[in-house]
Amino acid sequence: MLRLARFRACRGFATSCARLQRSEARVETHNVTTIDTLLNQIRSRSNPAYRSIMPMRAGSLWSESLLDSSREVPSPAPPARAPDTSPRRMHDSYAQIELPFASSPALLEQYVNAWGGIRTGKLMEHLDSLAGSIAYKHMLGPGVETLGRVQERGFYIVTAAVDRLDMLAPLHPVRDLRLSGHVIYTGRSSMEIAVKMEALGPDGHELTIMLGRFSMVCRNAENHKAHAVNPLVAETPEEEALLAIGEAHKGRKTLATQRSLSRVPPSSEEAQALHDVYLSGLPQAQSRSPSLSAGEDAHEKVWMADTKLEKTMLMFPQERNVHQKVFGGYLMRLAYELGFANASLFARRRHLRFLSLDGIWFERAVPIGSLLRLTALVTHTSDKELPAVIHVFVQARVLDVKTGTEQHTNDFKFTWGEVKPAGEPLRRAIVPQTYAESMAWIEGRRAVEYGAQIRGLRKPW
Repeated sequence: MLRLARFRACRGFATSCARLQRSEARVETHNVTTIDTLLNQIRSRSNPAYRSIMPMRAGSLWSESLLDSSREVPSPAPPARAPDTSPRRMHDSYAQIELPFASSPALLEQYVNAWGGIRTGKLMEHLDSLAGSIAYKHMLGPGVETLGRVQERGFYIVTAAVDRLDMLAPLHPVRDLRLSGHVIYTGRSSMEIAVKMEALGPDGHELTIMLGRFSMVCRNAENHKAHAVNPLVAETPEEEALLAIGEAHKGRKTLATQRSLSRVPPSSEEAQALHDVYLSGLPQAQSRSPSLSAGEDAHEKVWMADTKLEKTMLMFPQERNVHQKVFGGYLMRLAYELGFANASLFARRRHLRFLSLDGIWFERAVPIGSLLRLTALVTHTSDKELPAVIHVFVQARVLDVKTGTEQHTNDFKFTWGEVKPAGEPLRRAIVPQTYAESMAWIEGRRAVEYGAQIRGLRKPW
């Protein structure tokens, strides 16, 4: 009886959380609009001389790193400087990257894709560099241009998660781009950084294309435990509003963790939807046929496991960061491009548009020289909001060549879609076979519905 009561309580909690998703979409949309406006005001207060980013890739030679690691007695590190714990202002951490695509065909050539558009994965790589530079500016001060050695600083900063990145407008290669952002909230050892991508017109008009938030954490260089970050002070009503958004977002993340499928069962509505999908796949399971036929709803049924796409690569030192690990932005690009390939193969169409990054989690660093395996799965699809919406989950793991074991490092969740109103509807649906796949299906469904609610609250593209 006690177990049944606990299950009913969890089911009721999950149902109430599902209802909260609609209100959360409204809050998220309002926050994105507010952050977009307020970031412009913070930029106007920043010092143009301090807007450049610090290099996030290693500046030393890899041969020097190998030589240092081969020494039996490592060279003594200089004593760490006394930490500067003084409060920081928001505009002190402001930084930006400008990409003059319209005026530099040579630069555009480095980013253009096969269809004349921009490689979004490379822009994500820049956003991760930007977020890292902003975090170090907050800790070291706006005038610092180089990081120096981690032993001298006494701390290092890593990306813990990318909470969300939403596309707000189409990305065209005929306009210059500006990537910018700054710290909007600090915890004891963490920072939340808002970043955005803008298209700059020749007449001075600025159009926000993408906006999102990075969560960064600070660690002690010696024991790798949490390292305190400089507190953030608000000097204007606009900055107080940004701090309030950051504080509220922290609470919403806690709630999202509480309603995670690793904590509570699916809601009754989600369980019913999953059961309906299971029934739609029964004819396939009973016939033991490798191909799925369309059911009564005229959607071709595809086993989730059959959408798996993998890529295994050796991690080279040219892609290392200042901490001598694989650069997180590079992993984002690899995951994005594999996910896009998987979505395109499933949808059987080339020109899918990136809609949102629904979350990235960095569990541990990827060492240089390791074998990295990326696995992509299509976990959910829809043809209700747009002709085609495809949600892809990408997982990264490091392989031990001696033992054959794998260690999980990163999770990535992306959504792409066919945004042309006259586009052909997607008539393929995902069917899970295992319990783990069923939970992934529900997580994908939540992401697709949440994204649709957010896009529905905005003006159409």
